[in-house]
Amino acid sequence: MNDHRTAPAGRTEAAEVHRFRERLGLPGLVDVHTHFMPERVLHKVWNYFDTNGPLTGGLEWPIAYRREEAERTALLREFGVLAFTAMLYPHKPGMAAWLNAWAADFARRTPDCLHTATLYPEPGVESYVREAVEAGARVFKAHVQVGAYDPADELLRPAWGLLADAGIPVVIHCGSGPAPGKHTGPEPIARVLARHPRLRLIVAHLGMPEYEDFLGLAERFEEMRLDTTMVFTDFTEEFMPFPRAALPRVAALGDRVLLGSDFPNIPYPYAHQLHALERLDLGEDWLRAVCHDNAARLFGL
Repeated sequence: MNDHRTAPAGRTEAAEVHRFRERLGLPGLVDVHTHFMPERVLHKVWNYFDTNGPLTGGLEWPIAYRREEAERTALLREFGVLAFTAMLYPHKPGMAAWLNAWAADFARRTPDCLHTATLYPEPGVESYVREAVEAGARVFKAHVQVGAYDPADELLRPAWGLLADAGIPVVIHCGSGPAPGKHTGPEPIARVLARHPRLRLIVAHLGMPEYEDFLGLAERFEEMRLDTTMVFTDFTEEFMPFPRAALPRVAALGDRVLLGSDFPNIPYPYAHQLHALERLDLGEDWLRAVCHDNAARLFGL
């Protein structure tokens, strides 16, 4: 098993991922939390990690897959990832619409990427969200921490309603890890779901570090889901460990937990996330559902 400090090894790692899939009898993986965005934007994100920006929690965070876009997509395919996302997000007004235009083009030239879009609380948000939906967007990304906004902002109410009606999932970073934001935590999300109980929110990072609070919300709202991004890995266990007493609750929600990785912005090999899930020992059925079946069903793959 790769330690989280081990550098990625190209074909060797692809073979390791293949062995993981083979043990489970999986046709491939579905990863709902991978990042693709305009190169100059992605390079700014990498620079933020390189310089230990405040939202990284002061952690040393070397980017494991700092490669060109074509190399990154090829590597996911080598790993056997059948479908992935282009998680991108604005940090200020006026960004979301042009990010959505880029993402629509990326989806056209990358058929195994689930067409991704984003949003921000600003005038016109309902209009460009509707445009993205009509253009075929299959998943949205919201980043409460980076965007520094309240997800229950009145400006977002019509957009959330539109997405709930359309049944389009939204991967949302709303937990307070690796560093808290003004509007992170479970309470704002509880207000959003109280207004839009059919909204298919996928809480990123299992809500790290408010794991149990977000599990509680998922137990209340049957359309809410969680992704595994970075959770249970050696890296995350060192600073925001998951409470082992809550594992039975994760097992019980096995049909609503989805594989996420944060590729390429992770400080360890891709395979380590898979092994971290495997060593929870929640059973092969749970692992198959998380790594493929749940997302395949949600997105009709």
